[in-house]
Amino acid sequence: MKPALLALPFVLGACATSSYSSLSNPRVVRAANDAQKSVLVERVKALAGTWEGDGASEGPQVTTFSVCSAGSAVREIMFPGTPHEMTNMYHMDGDSLVLTHYCAMGNQPRMRASVGPNPSELRFEFDGVSNLRAPDEMYMGSMTLTVIDQDHIRETWQHYVKGVKGDPTVFELTRKR
Repeated sequence: MKPALLALPFVLGACATSSYSSLSNPRVVRAANDAQKSVLVERVKALAGTWEGDGASEGPQVTTFSVCSAGSAVREIMFPGTPHEMTNMYHMDGDSLVLTHYCAMGNQPRMRASVGPNPSELRFEFDGVSNLRAPDEMYMGSMTLTVIDQDHIRETWQHYVKGVKGDPTVFELTRKR
């Protein structure tokens, strides 16, 4: 028992050094160039406003987009003011656009989009999930945002359970004027 107690300060010191090292040497990314920003985050910023549509089984849907954090992020609120309200945050991380989905299920999947071949689509692919409480819990694993024109968008969400793809949920939204 005594050797374990004697080793404790060394273990704690190693943990503290490891934490300090990651704090003093954070991961640095290459900033996106203007063309990449234009195709990624600027396209999402252009969605600022209120959108309406049919929310599949949820009935009529309202979604709002707002630019926040000094223009560095976009907040999307789906089903605002309802028990099913969810928030999506979009921001650049280097040359890719990150989406964090704050789900009504209580988990927070992260997805990442990069510049792709179709200029009207942003395809977000799974990049991790936090607060997944059980291996069989449902989580969103991908989302395709299609900008049809300045007043019409489509969001196609793909959920997964145990790593198996489920049926997509599609929202067709029209900008409220």
